[in-house]
Amino acid sequence: MSAPSTETARSLGLASAVNARDLGGYGTADGRRVRPGLLLRTEALSRLGERDRELLGALALRHVVDLRSLDEVRHLGADLVPGLPAAVLPVDAAATLSVPSPDGLGPALHHLPVFSADFDLYVDLRRALGSGEPDAMHAVLGDGRGTAMMTSMYRWFVTDPLARSRFATVLRLIAEADGAPVLFHCTAGKDRTGWTAALLLTALGVPREAVLADYLLTNERAAARIAKVDPLMRPLARAETVYLDAAFEELALGWPTFEDFWHDGLGLSDDHLAALRAACTA
Repeated sequence: MSAPSTETARSLGLASAVNARDLGGYGTADGRRVRPGLLLRTEALSRLGERDRELLGALALRHVVDLRSLDEVRHLGADLVPGLPAAVLPVDAAATLSVPSPDGLGPALHHLPVFSADFDLYVDLRRALGSGEPDAMHAVLGDGRGTAMMTSMYRWFVTDPLARSRFATVLRLIAEADGAPVLFHCTAGKDRTGWTAALLLTALGVPREAVLADYLLTNERAAARIAKVDPLMRPLARAETVYLDAAFEELALGWPTFEDFWHDGLGLSDDHLAALRAACTA
């Protein structure tokens, strides 16, 4: 598959978040293009240096959506996006939280955790790594279990009502943002972020080939980090075609068309779809 053109998947140039990129530039089936500067996907932004903060501060962000679990936020730290309001995270691990900008000029924070006890990869990995025992690592990820875990998680993105509701909230927020820049992320900017981007680009009319190319671009952007990962962990560190295909296969099993999924699976309206396309394509 050919790589995205140079006008698409533009890097945000963040030294501490190499997978951060702009979805602007992708072409749609009806001849339009996704507007640049509006739809930004990244990994966690808890380790930003001064230059990275300057770059993000220049983007005029209005919404920052954090898809990480409470455990991930506590372990990695809160986002360091300039102007982002501080938040006291809820005790309930499944609870959501939205904190508006104090002055109405900076970005609002939206904590929308997408996780399941069955697919809390970060807890399982820390447990395996913390033991220092190769057998513990193999028990979690060996003999194809890592790939099976990832494939099951992507199917869960589609089949689980709570997971669907979180992705729907992101899409609704973008549709109602009226063209204001929105940044969304998880920890690695690969799985939950990747599925959000895939849903978003599909809703905008971007062909599946380009949607997949954007998803796989993570492997190029994060190649140096992935190369350092233990081979047992690489199924979790890489974006693989089979993962995204599993999500779209599950979608097709439950809904005749993407539009049916948009309405009945995500609970979004024709007005949301029209607003999204009007604001984010030209």
